[in-house]
Amino acid sequence: MPNSNDINKFLNEIRWADVPDRVQARVRFLLLDLLGTALAGTGTELHAAVLQYATRNLDGDHARVLFSGVTLSPEGAALVGAMTIDSVDAHDGHRLTKGHVGCGLLPALLAILDDRQVALSGEDFLTYLAAGYEIGTRAGIALHRTASEYHTSGAWIAVCVAAFCGKLMDLPPDVYAHALGIAEYHGPRSQMMRVIDHPTMLKDGSGWGAMAGISAAALAEAGFTGAPAITVLGSDVADIWATLGAEWEVMNQYIKGFPVCRWAQPSVQAALDLTRVRPLRPEDIVSVEIETFHEGTRLFKGIPSTTEEAQYAIGFPVAAALLRGRVGVAEVSKAAFCDPDLRAVCEGLSFKENDAFNDLFPAERWARLSVHLSSGEVLTTPATQAKGDPETPYSEAELTAKFYDLAGEAASRPRLEAIHAAVMGLDGSGASLIRLQDQIFPKAK
Repeated sequence: MPNSNDINKFLNEIRWADVPDRVQARVRFLLLDLLGTALAGTGTELHAAVLQYATRNLDGDHARVLFSGVTLSPEGAALVGAMTIDSVDAHDGHRLTKGHVGCGLLPALLAILDDRQVALSGEDFLTYLAAGYEIGTRAGIALHRTASEYHTSGAWIAVCVAAFCGKLMDLPPDVYAHALGIAEYHGPRSQMMRVIDHPTMLKDGSGWGAMAGISAAALAEAGFTGAPAITVLGSDVADIWATLGAEWEVMNQYIKGFPVCRWAQPSVQAALDLTRVRPLRPEDIVSVEIETFHEGTRLFKGIPSTTEEAQYAIGFPVAAALLRGRVGVAEVSKAAFCDPDLRAVCEGLSFKENDAFNDLFPAERWARLSVHLSSGEVLTTPATQAKGDPETPYSEAELTAKFYDLAGEAASRPRLEAIHAAVMGLDGSGASLIRLQDQIFPKAK
């Protein structure tokens, strides 16, 4: 039966030299991808609202907030950072958790390093990121087995964050077990399909999970009890943890090509593939049928009025892909919602659930489009999966291009180049991590 000591032992023993080269490269690019998404997120209303809240209610001088020039309590910095990344739905995820780890892992790790004044080398920092993906992904898979209602990513992010916070705080084994138990109990098991059906700033619970994980470790340190973390460390999930340190779930994270829900991305990909072969004008399109799996059909179908509705939409991103040949931050922003051509295509969409696609979900996500033209012709795409899964990875050049494209409206090219260089330059020295921190933490206001 797995227990908290196994996780703590893993964190104590893992070294960068033990991490396979392919995993090392993957972690660097996941970090770059998260930072690009965070930069894009600083322009959202969600970021402004949560920063205003945290500045008033979670004030402190212990932890810096990503790309803001503000310092808060570690809980506040983790909350704001994770929600900022989550505010633009372009970050990594995992098929079997049906959710995310990195968006809460990264800001919480940065916050606890600040709070506890822990000095790490660049490689040690990357090692903790790699280990966090391993713990968080397994906790998510375990929770889906033991707590069957589909809940948001914050639930397992809380456990993941408590795990490495407890390690960095050097909690004794019994106290460490309580930290994981508190996080497992207080992590936000909020209803994911509720926010799919009614998109708002609640998103994936990632920020609340990051905050809960840091709080759990601090509470345990203060003598608060909460063990055991039964839903993630029970005997019925022992097989999930048996591969910890031997198989690398970080390699099974998908990376998104577009800032919309992963469930919409096969449909978007099909639309983009079609228009690369056959460019379409607004007047060419009479109607479009989107055929996909059940969960995909639950995504927002109308004309969005907020970026949250656009990011959790299926129809509007497909319309943008068909007419603009891209789906970026601009296509999920308010200016796009008034575009009469996009609105017209969106109003002509219909949706069909495919039983074969349902059978393959969540391990595989498929879609097919049928585009009815004014000429009477019907263009039908092949059954399509989105790129970015482990079997269809983006190249390092494509991931780098995504970083510059995604964050280009939020920062100058020289600054993006400095961040990119700092990520790729993380090495065995402490100075390399400081160089990265200097780029992602503006001077406090």
